[in-house]
Amino acid sequence: MRTIKLFLLITGIWIFISIHATESQSIYGFPNASALKQIELESQFKNVVDFDRFKVHLEQLTIEPHVAGTPANEKVRDYMAEKMGNAGWKVDIYPYDVYLSKGPGESLLEIVTPIRLPLNQQEYIIGENPYSSNPNLWKGWNAYSGSGDVTGEIVYANYGTKKDFEKLEELGIDLNDKIVIARYGGNFRGYKAKFAEQYGAAGLIMYTDPGDAGYARGLTYPEGPFYSESTIQRGSLLTVDWTGDPLTPFEPALPLDGDKQVERLDPDSVGFHTIPVVPIGYASAKEIMAQMKGNPVPSGWQGHLPYTYRVEGGPGFTVRLKVNLEKGFVRVHNVIGTLVGSEFPDEWIILGCHFDAWGYGATDPNSGTAMLLSLSESLGKLARNGERPKRSIMIGHWDAEEHGVIGSSEWVEEMKDQLSAKAITYINLDGAASGKNFGASASPSMKQIVMDASKEVMHPYTEKSIFETWAGDKTEPVLGNLGGGSDHIAFYMHVGIPSVSAGAGGPTLYHSNYDDLFYYKKFVDPEFKMGGTIEQVIGIISLRLANADLIPYDVGRYAVDLKMHFENREKTIKEYNEGFQGFTLSKGAIDTLLNSANQLKAKLNEKLQQRSSKKELTSINRHLMHLEKSFIDPEGMPFGAWYRSLYASTDPFSGYASWILPGIMHEIEQKSSEKLPWWDEKYSKAILNLAAKMDELKGQL
Repeated sequence: MRTIKLFLLITGIWIFISIHATESQSIYGFPNASALKQIELESQFKNVVDFDRFKVHLEQLTIEPHVAGTPANEKVRDYMAEKMGNAGWKVDIYPYDVYLSKGPGESLLEIVTPIRLPLNQQEYIIGENPYSSNPNLWKGWNAYSGSGDVTGEIVYANYGTKKDFEKLEELGIDLNDKIVIARYGGNFRGYKAKFAEQYGAAGLIMYTDPGDAGYARGLTYPEGPFYSESTIQRGSLLTVDWTGDPLTPFEPALPLDGDKQVERLDPDSVGFHTIPVVPIGYASAKEIMAQMKGNPVPSGWQGHLPYTYRVEGGPGFTVRLKVNLEKGFVRVHNVIGTLVGSEFPDEWIILGCHFDAWGYGATDPNSGTAMLLSLSESLGKLARNGERPKRSIMIGHWDAEEHGVIGSSEWVEEMKDQLSAKAITYINLDGAASGKNFGASASPSMKQIVMDASKEVMHPYTEKSIFETWAGDKTEPVLGNLGGGSDHIAFYMHVGIPSVSAGAGGPTLYHSNYDDLFYYKKFVDPEFKMGGTIEQVIGIISLRLANADLIPYDVGRYAVDLKMHFENREKTIKEYNEGFQGFTLSKGAIDTLLNSANQLKAKLNEKLQQRSSKKELTSINRHLMHLEKSFIDPEGMPFGAWYRSLYASTDPFSGYASWILPGIMHEIEQKSSEKLPWWDEKYSKAILNLAAKMDELKGQL
């Protein structure tokens, strides 16, 4: 009896393991026969990841402040190239001569009347933080500020959004020859400058209000993680109607001394800001707000400095603002590493993060840079052990992102034909290990693979997977929509490559001199566990995309997301136009797309379980890679022809927000209904084009 019981027990265990293995070996894009091998490879990869390497790289990347165009940034470039080369990657460096502000220049800010008081423009030195005393740290400055020396009365403009300036106009506030002070938040800082100049202001001062990121949120630095009174957010002000080098829209800013020359715009024709702009900490802002004597601000404009906020300072209160900022050509470099695919070298999975910073850049961006360097080493080890990915994996380290997402945009413009033909996806990892809270935004076709990969990695500070901690009490986590502000823009919105932005976030002293390794060790991730964790998630995504027989795009998600977005746009329009009848053509096209997508998905699943030749798989994948291009419109958007995606763009009035269905959003922003029928027809054609591509592919399967 004992022998029989033992036999039954062993048999039962074997059956359980077999059933479990059969259930778990299903990975979308892989036939069941090869899914188990992929699972084994992913397990091997996770074991190869050396969590200590992230810390080593982050320490080396953040030794010195390294702004684009400086010798310190070139040292970072060389370090990355060396480490990727040592890991077995083919390394190429792409130089560009771009038009930048050449450093912080000269600036001052002082109260002139009723008292004379120079105002601080740089973070305090902190005794316990050796990084804070580095003489190479610069005072607060804004790239692409205008130059000038102005003295004038003060007007407070809340967050400096379009609506805020419209409110000032409604209140009868004359901004001519006034200096505006506005708090950070609500929109891209460049639009604060654009609107201030548009309404006649002579200058702009920006500060971080303690209610948004300072003592009203919690303990301030160095006791806590929030903005202290001297912490200053730096940043670019560039607001041209395209992304990248301001003098070479649509063309790469190739070196001036190179063999191929590109035509450049005259800087005087570009429309750079002409008014002087400076950022300050809230200790300096407090000195200004304390002197203001005008009427109290409208509802919602009060911040957390210990005064009643006033709209105007009054005629007896004047401030002097001086900025002298030189612009000119600066040589920048992208570092591109390639792990050449063993079977499909001309199919590219591209990962990227910029490496230039406003200071040390420990969280932004170099936590992402360090993670990618470690990932290159881990994938290099697998390749040396005979596990080279079938498709090529590329890692791009972009320069001059902080000045206006320049390096990546120039590379995309240079490589756009190859990218259109070869790129499967772009995954942006700016500051990807800057906290413990995982999140992601993605184009529809890439959402499922991100969620699936997050299920395979445990969160180091919980007993749950990344997926479970990300989803919380929901069955599925919220995946955002891609907006502006980082290096996915050109890939997704100019060329039409399915894209992702992912990583773990947390406390940050964004764009300040305090974003250093001391802050990272004390508040961000003292145990240095998140770098390796994010590496595992991104590595699994990369390996699945690289090795899948059929590219694991979620072709059904387009119709689902489009339906939701069109419904949301209709609701918004009916708030100002009750008679709007809706997007009947587009909604009908979405129904057609949903039917086509469901049929295609079923056919692709059938195809996966059949024997297919390499040539046949290549043909199917080529068709899949062109689905996203259905949303690329050669005419571009009404707010900028460079933005060619009908599906998504940056918000041209805020700079950061995501505009889904941007042609329609542009009408909504103006509270207009005039062109909505025209946009309905244009969108319906794009959606039907996507459905037709799916039907064509389905017919070949």
